[in-house]
Amino acid sequence: MAGITSIIESCRIKRNRPEYIPGRIPDSTYVRILDTTLRDGEQAPGAAMTRDQKLEVARQLVKLGVDIIEAGFPSASKEDFMAVKMIAEEVGNLTDDDGYVPVIGGVCRCNEKDIATTWEALKHAKRPRILTFIATSPIHMELKLRKSKDQVLEIARDMVKYARSLGCTDIGFAAEDAARSDREFLYQILGEVIKAGATTLTIPDTVGIAMPFEYGKLIADIKENTPGIENAIISTHCHNDLGLATSNTIEVVMALTCRGNDILGGLHTRINTRHILKTSKMVEKYSGLHLQPHKALVGANAFLHESGIHQDGMLKHRGTYEIISPEDIGLDRSVGDTIVLGKLSGRQALRNRLEELGYKLKDTEVESVFWQFKAVAETKKRITDADLRALVSNEALDAQPIWRLGDLQVTCGTVGFSTATVKLFSIDGSMHFACSIGTGPVDSAYKAINHIVKEPVKLVKYTLGAITGCMDATATTSVEISHEDMNHPIFSGTGGGTDVVVSSVEAYLSALNNMLRFYQ
Repeated sequence: MAGITSIIESCRIKRNRPEYIPGRIPDSTYVRILDTTLRDGEQAPGAAMTRDQKLEVARQLVKLGVDIIEAGFPSASKEDFMAVKMIAEEVGNLTDDDGYVPVIGGVCRCNEKDIATTWEALKHAKRPRILTFIATSPIHMELKLRKSKDQVLEIARDMVKYARSLGCTDIGFAAEDAARSDREFLYQILGEVIKAGATTLTIPDTVGIAMPFEYGKLIADIKENTPGIENAIISTHCHNDLGLATSNTIEVVMALTCRGNDILGGLHTRINTRHILKTSKMVEKYSGLHLQPHKALVGANAFLHESGIHQDGMLKHRGTYEIISPEDIGLDRSVGDTIVLGKLSGRQALRNRLEELGYKLKDTEVESVFWQFKAVAETKKRITDADLRALVSNEALDAQPIWRLGDLQVTCGTVGFSTATVKLFSIDGSMHFACSIGTGPVDSAYKAINHIVKEPVKLVKYTLGAITGCMDATATTSVEISHEDMNHPIFSGTGGGTDVVVSSVEAYLSALNNMLRFYQ
């Protein structure tokens, strides 16, 4: 058992965060996490947040345990300036559970006005960082900046010096579109900004074009060939245009958390993974951008299992199909909660869920419910607990019906009468047909049934409700009937299904069968 759970347990090992020193990480196995949600994330179309929302996200990032919060682009607008300033003043002096105060960064172009504005927004943080950038690829320098290599190099060097002159001792420099830049020029400009005072070098794959092996070699070559690289930290920044870059820090963190000790030389972070889900949901809410259900870790389907084979394994031991415990990212969920009942589910998963709901059924009863469950699952994507209760109430616990529904067809609308054609099977297997008109599809169906059964029945109460949400909700119908002589007792019945009229007919037949059995 220890071997099975080793990966899950390794996800829970926590190591100390080394002292924060600009330009150097005392522990060579420690990976600093810079979160760019409030800057690069907000650049996604439609993802804008208010300053108060940004402040709340920043507070949550402290709880998450990120090392550096990239708070925004202060020179972009007055609103962005105020948001970064608020974050720097409050969150930039906020201590997390480990006693760590996060670095607050502001992004700016390589010009004095932008840099001065950014410093003004950041300067009240305990650990402010100016993050300045300029493009270094031939296509950007020629067609966007319209500048030569020498001009770009001079601007980068001078602006890092200027940022340093303002009193900032933690300066990041980003070579925009580094993945498409000339290597020799890249080594040269990075070396110059280090001499000018840059403590962190960001190497962006701005257009997401690099293959993983290419980007890995780029980082290795920069370490090998950049003068003074030992005095700066290399920061990676990847984009996911071709689906090849890791799209966000959540996945990086969990990969390091779970596999850092096994195959990555002990690499680790100080992220509190139990805040991952809460952070993700907060950003999703404020940005208005919803995650796809299959998003790793935080998507709605991340810890759900519908395949019968997977469900069988999960019921025996969750380690068979889950390498990460849901609780590790802040999701409190039992094994039963991860089992999604659908058309691919097997009898064992159904029986297990019924027992959790309090139904102790015989094998024959489970079999009866199972096939009804399969029929409903063909019309619904997901079967809920409410669906199961309706199925058990309607099918498994009923005695052999005296009358059961064969087929039903109704016509209704604003033109003409509502009509219903009903086919019923009696307990001896014989078929019976009847047609009727009424005030609506349910009324006409009930009248057609009465023509077949030929019992003096009075409808006492009819209740219809959708006990599950969405368009494919299961409708549950409850009816109460009695013999036309009101001195007789009242009999009830329930029906459930995705079709309201069918559910209503099933409820009526259920009550009718109860009444007929009573008199027999």
